Amino acid sequence: MSKITKFGLGLLISLLLTLGANAGSIKIGTEGAYPPWNSKDASGKLIGFEVELANALCEIMKHNCTIVEQDWDGMIPALTSKKFDAIMAGMSITAERMKTINFSQGYADEVASLAVMKGSIIANMNTPAGINLSIGGSDVDKALKTISSSLSGKTVCTQIGTIHQNFLESGDVGKINLKTYKTQDEVNLDLTNGRCDVALAAASSFDDYAKKSGEAVVLTGPTFSGGAFGNGVGVGIRKGDSKLLNDFNAAIDKARDEGIISKLAIKWFGFDSSM
Repeated sequence: MSKITKFGLGLLISLLLTLGANAGSIKIGTEGAYPPWNSKDASGKLIGFEVELANALCEIMKHNCTIVEQDWDGMIPALTSKKFDAIMAGMSITAERMKTINFSQGYADEVASLAVMKGSIIANMNTPAGINLSIGGSDVDKALKTISSSLSGKTVCTQIGTIHQNFLESGDVGKINLKTYKTQDEVNLDLTNGRCDVALAAASSFDDYAKKSGEAVVLTGPTFSGGAFGNGVGVGIRKGDSKLLNDFNAAIDKARDEGIISKLAIKWFGFDSSM
């Protein structure tokens, strides 16, 4: 092989490597079982607010993205072990999680709510419409006292490894019989079958379930935010992946400015939950 040919081959390889690097092929993990944030259609295809948002952000970043399914309880371990490069799975930004991974800026709010079956004796708790645990104050104290009294001795169900489980185990709602489940679908099923007196999850998740299933699931008490519930939902990224973190933050800024996040939120939630 001549020197010129060798030189040309070397240049071609270098160019291909550069193009590959610029393409930025990444994998994004999602649960696929937390509608309307992320779920699967009848054919098994991943759908939902975050699936569409992930594709939009990848287009802005000019990254070639693949969205992969991952069980919720293994989400962070899978990220840190490099099974994928980012998490978009309705994951709230909390101080505890930030000890292990980094987060982009928030792209959506995820207020939580208690849910019961229509006709439950705790279907109409007398509390403010919403409480922020980070702010505190007399209204929050009164609301927690009312909730604690209403939930005393009740079986309360939630998904394992979530901010909702953390809150229920914090002592802020007194003594309850806590049951945890691997998926939100299992929580919904046991709530409707009477094996749970009340459940806690994202308000949007209960609304979506009630609408699609026709079950008489209703929200009760206040919506929750702040404190154990974190500071919105963001993209989870490994510690040290600063370039990818910056790419996502810039893409979220652009998607927000162009109304992409608002449009997708209204499509999937029925209201603008963008931050």
